[in-house]
Amino acid sequence: MSTILFGDIIFGPVKSRRLGVSLGVNLLPTYAKLCNFDCIYCECGWTENRSHRKLEFNEKEAVIGGLRERLSKMKSEGAPLDVITFAGNGEPTMHPDFAEIIDRTVALRDEFFPNVKVAVLSNATMIGKPEIRKALEKVDRAILKIDSAFPETIRLINGPRFDYSLDKVVENMKLFHNEVIVQTMFLRGEYKGERVDNTTEKEVSAWLEVLKEIAPKQVMIYSIDRETPADSLEKVSCEDMETIAAKVRNLGMECTVSC
Repeated sequence: MSTILFGDIIFGPVKSRRLGVSLGVNLLPTYAKLCNFDCIYCECGWTENRSHRKLEFNEKEAVIGGLRERLSKMKSEGAPLDVITFAGNGEPTMHPDFAEIIDRTVALRDEFFPNVKVAVLSNATMIGKPEIRKALEKVDRAILKIDSAFPETIRLINGPRFDYSLDKVVENMKLFHNEVIVQTMFLRGEYKGERVDNTTEKEVSAWLEVLKEIAPKQVMIYSIDRETPADSLEKVSCEDMETIAAKVRNLGMECTVSC
């Protein structure tokens, strides 16, 4: 199925299902996806360099300069804005200057839109690095992915391109002291002849145990809303999503549903 890449460093603002009016920041190449996951549902497509160009992160000065220009313009126009969101064509925390960019983004937010939140959408693979974790502690919404509690399901859904350890990710999430947001994509379907379904009782029960260990301040669950690189994936119904959300709320955790 067709997928999209974000062709700009600063994109939007767009209406986000989870975050409101969001101005996007893409630290990754504008011509290819750069990620250490290869999720079967990623709207940016597969993690492969079809451009045949050397993959390079966007220069920090281009990021900050572009953000300053856009925020200044939006303020002068009185445009609405809820959140500045680091997302884009892959994993933003892989950027070598991620920590500095976050510091400078927070300063720009304070200058132009002091009531706006700063959010980072991340697969949580880099939070073992103290500098990344400290940077994420400075944003308002560190939204970190856990799509399953089982290594075999993670392999199918997320396709990590390294030796991924959920146990290590969970231990690192606990270092945020309840200030992290866990984000989970629920889906069903088939991939390479294998059934994919992280909505089963077994999957959800194990996932809930992981949530209890992390004790996040919020849980965000969602399902497919755009075309995906893998065919034969199915959107989970709002009714089924609400059933899962109710189980999270029964643990005393806030849970938002996007379906």
